[in-house]
Amino acid sequence: MVDEAGERATVPADVRDRIDEVTPAKRRRDAETLLALFARATHEEPAMWSSIVGYGTYHYRYDSGREGDAPAAGFAPRKAATVVYLNDGVGTYADLLEELGPHTTGVGCLYLKDLEAVRLDVLEQIVQRSYTALTSGTYTQRAREGGTQA
Repeated sequence: MVDEAGERATVPADVRDRIDEVTPAKRRRDAETLLALFARATHEEPAMWSSIVGYGTYHYRYDSGREGDAPAAGFAPRKAATVVYLNDGVGTYADLLEELGPHTTGVGCLYLKDLEAVRLDVLEQIVQRSYTALTSGTYTQRAREGGTQA
């Protein structure tokens, strides 16, 4: 990963270890690309949240009273596809998803099988907008809880 000044940015050891063990090689290559993309989009350093490479945090609270913290942006390189987490719901980005390229979605997940086939500029916009929404202090739910701001 290279920072804005062209210098090699530091990636925490646990994140580096996770990326280094990703298979297949294409998924590992995509994870390296996402490390730089997410750093630019969030201006945060990566941290491991279980198997998710996360950036920043946001606090959520369900109507039931259950609450917690989650990464404000994150991805997980899985064998079948790389998962980009959009905790404010993928529906928020329907306009950009039309321009993205090949992908599938879940309620709050974007599944990408090959980053070389998608428009990285569009993906970066999606990540940046989602991160901004989740860290603005006004978003308090999770995608499954309605995908609307409080």
